[in-house]
Amino acid sequence: MKQNISVVPMLFAKELKLSAKMLYGFFKIGKARLFPKHDYNYNHFKNLGLVYFKLTAACNLRCVMCGQYGDKGIMKDCAAEETKKTLPLETWKKFIDEIAPQRPVTYIWGGEPFLYPDLFPLAKYMVDKGLFFSVNTNGTLMEKHAEQIVRDKWSTIFVSLDAFREVNDELRGKGAYDKVIAGFKAINREKQKQKSNYPFLAVVTVVTNKNYMDLHNLAEASKEYNLDLHVFNLGTYTNDKIVETQRRFMREKFDTDIDCLEAYNTGYNLGIDGARLHDILQNLHNNDYGHTMLTVPVLNPEKTHTYYADLEVPVRNHCIVPWCQANVNYNGDVHFCADYPDYILGNIKEQSFKDIYNGDRANKFRKTIHECEGGMFPGCLRCYQNMLFGKKIKGF
Repeated sequence: MKQNISVVPMLFAKELKLSAKMLYGFFKIGKARLFPKHDYNYNHFKNLGLVYFKLTAACNLRCVMCGQYGDKGIMKDCAAEETKKTLPLETWKKFIDEIAPQRPVTYIWGGEPFLYPDLFPLAKYMVDKGLFFSVNTNGTLMEKHAEQIVRDKWSTIFVSLDAFREVNDELRGKGAYDKVIAGFKAINREKQKQKSNYPFLAVVTVVTNKNYMDLHNLAEASKEYNLDLHVFNLGTYTNDKIVETQRRFMREKFDTDIDCLEAYNTGYNLGIDGARLHDILQNLHNNDYGHTMLTVPVLNPEKTHTYYADLEVPVRNHCIVPWCQANVNYNGDVHFCADYPDYILGNIKEQSFKDIYNGDRANKFRKTIHECEGGMFPGCLRCYQNMLFGKKIKGF
């Protein structure tokens, strides 16, 4: 199967300027892997390569496997209250002004980012600053905004789509699939009308025991979407033992509790036939669907079963996220871990981001994870960021 780096030639072939922006951000991520700095006096801010913006807690779907609104989602009982904490546009602009000189890749998500009331002025501001502007969305609200999205030259839209129509809608809600396809069609029409390559269109599919047998049907249908990329995310999963071990660890090392890891203790990994899934993915990679296919993480054939059945066995380690990436939550909180925002480094409403990123809490986190066996915490075993950027363990 193709490694993640295979995206780069595809981007260069379609849009040189856009690919150069992405490549610069990932160059800094690669540099952090090769030359990590663990001391307290280093300016980590200059190595910032990727920033995640979680714009809003609000979402219009209730996808069953979602860590926020799914079966065990942490937002189900507090969404209305949390949505009131959303940052105003001016606060985001001030933050963007601070990070823009570092030219990181930016990744916008939520909740559903299209529900953030100032998404479009924010997007334009970031694009005008020269940033690589990518958005992760459930895609159900794209259609009516297609003309502006193309006009404002968003870099990439990652759309969550988990299977062909019937299976996808069982997971995400009735009518979700057709709304996504209508959005793709509208954006492709506008790209043709405006003679633009922007935005690149990508599908992200989270593999679960509910959809893995339908991945081929989705891939066949995707020939008509005029996509640039399809990412198969093997999924974030955990179990009772890992959750409790992480809880004890965080209390001991950081004097903080955890809320978010349990949201991925869903059981949607159980019963997946690893050999069958690998064959499905291999066939998808071997066929030509008109766009690049990626799997995260890429595993050796005999290890696919391990990924789902033996969650306590690491497949990636030595997380580099704290040395080159950051997440900013909808309320301004800064943290390193996208899906597990339990340890807060600071808040951009109260401090400059650079001070937060180089601050004592951030450095304590870096020092602690560096000293851990395998360079990761107990709860990192199937973290998506670690699957993307962690070190491949021999044999996997």
